[in-house]
Amino acid sequence: MRALLYAVIGFVALSVLLVLLFRVVPVFGSMVMVERKVESWVSREPIRIEQQWRRWEALSDHAKLAVIAAEDQRFPHHRGFDVDEMRRAWEASRQGGRLRGASTISQQTAKNLFLWTGRSWLRKGLEAWFTLLIETLWPKERILEVYLNIAEWDSGVFGLEAAAQHYFGVSASQLNAHQASRLAAILPSPRNWSAAQPSAHVERRSAWIRQQMNNLGGTGYLEQL
Repeated sequence: MRALLYAVIGFVALSVLLVLLFRVVPVFGSMVMVERKVESWVSREPIRIEQQWRRWEALSDHAKLAVIAAEDQRFPHHRGFDVDEMRRAWEASRQGGRLRGASTISQQTAKNLFLWTGRSWLRKGLEAWFTLLIETLWPKERILEVYLNIAEWDSGVFGLEAAAQHYFGVSASQLNAHQASRLAAILPSPRNWSAAQPSAHVERRSAWIRQQMNNLGGTGYLEQL
């Protein structure tokens, strides 16, 4: 029991220190990147990880808003967990629908940065813990900044800068609303969908995201962060 207690205390202390460190230090990697690299070694299919950190000011406001519109429209107001969205997802599943995800940007940032992909109660518990930490210790701008810099947008393509260059040949600061909405549209399945050659489904989702961006009031919405 004493060893277990020390282990728990050590884990808590280490996780708090890591979250505090990443509040101010540029993030040049994530556990998902490590996982993709390990998968490539196991399958003997080499993969080159592309990622360049860009500060908040060098990220397109259109991209910031597009991701919020697509993934988490209550991002400025919740504390890491969108209870209303979780309730709707649960009720839909009880009525016979597929249980869909209701993860917030904060939860996705915690998962991508610190944890592995896949589904298990252990991972969900750790995801909740790290979500609480970053919501407590980081401002909302920092959470979105880190998310945009580590999100996966294609095989080996991580972060908005690499995605903007990969799909459109521009920097992250130069993305317009249409390009940003396409990038946000492929986030649910970035290794199967393309922002440069979108399917009809991606185009419809992209148009819906642009409509949501307008409904939120345009990039002025970001002032709420």
